[in-house]
Amino acid sequence: MELIARKEDEGKRLDKFLSDADACLTRSAAVILISEKAVTVGGKSEGKNYRIKDGDVVHYEKPEPRPLEVVAQDIPLDIVYEDEYLLVVNKPQGMVVHPAAGNDDGTLVNALLKHCGSSLSGINGVIRPGIVHRIDKDTSGLLIVAKTNEAHLGLAEQIKEHSFLRVYNGICRGHFKEPEGTVSLPIGRDPKDRKKMAVTLKNSKPAVTYYRVLSEFDGYSLVEFRLETGRTHQIRVHMASLGHSIAGDPLYSPRNTDKKLLTGQYLHAKQIGFVHPITNEKLFFDSELPPRFYDFIRKHGGTV
Repeated sequence: MELIARKEDEGKRLDKFLSDADACLTRSAAVILISEKAVTVGGKSEGKNYRIKDGDVVHYEKPEPRPLEVVAQDIPLDIVYEDEYLLVVNKPQGMVVHPAAGNDDGTLVNALLKHCGSSLSGINGVIRPGIVHRIDKDTSGLLIVAKTNEAHLGLAEQIKEHSFLRVYNGICRGHFKEPEGTVSLPIGRDPKDRKKMAVTLKNSKPAVTYYRVLSEFDGYSLVEFRLETGRTHQIRVHMASLGHSIAGDPLYSPRNTDKKLLTGQYLHAKQIGFVHPITNEKLFFDSELPPRFYDFIRKHGGTV
């Protein structure tokens, strides 16, 4: 594949330029391609730190997707919508989206392979077939899965163009000074703890979260979030930066708080909206908050 850099791309690192230009290529995947000499600039191999210049011709080759190898498992799925091109699932809290170190099975992908067989997009390889976007293990809610490569590319393009609606509900610690607002702070890997993300200017990407307080109760707030970008742990990091971390968050809540909330963060992917990549039909789905949310709100003096 060939890309031609524009004036606004000047100064970007090569790996960032590639991931920005290709919606299906993560930053880490771009680094791997560069290290394997699968990327050239003007016909010459360059390192990931190469700074792009206006007019640079960048050529790269992505490996062909390998056959699916992850084991199919008979795990119940809450399917909200399905056709021959895609499906929308309501993921339970506690389920990992795809296999990774320490989570070899029991994931959403294992369940999808049983349900869909080989009818899943292969763009993200054998570990993440069909996965267009992710939500954290302990975040519940709606997730879209692509069955074909064409559908996958169309959905990924909508995410890149910020036309893909993603609305979350979460319970945050404390009460907000303003009932609604925008958090526009860059997010990158935490330099002090590589397992966490952080608001940082170093090796980060822009991140924008819109929030609106829905209700307040004893020491907590129920908040609606709308994502413009979809960085790793974005809502969790942005709310922690405001001093209103997600209740039960094991990574970003201050120490010695929420000791009794050991079941993971109270964050739910409630709504999703997009244009069907094949039929062009506008689709919108809404998921009811899990019972644990209502139990928490009642326990802390709120009404539902």
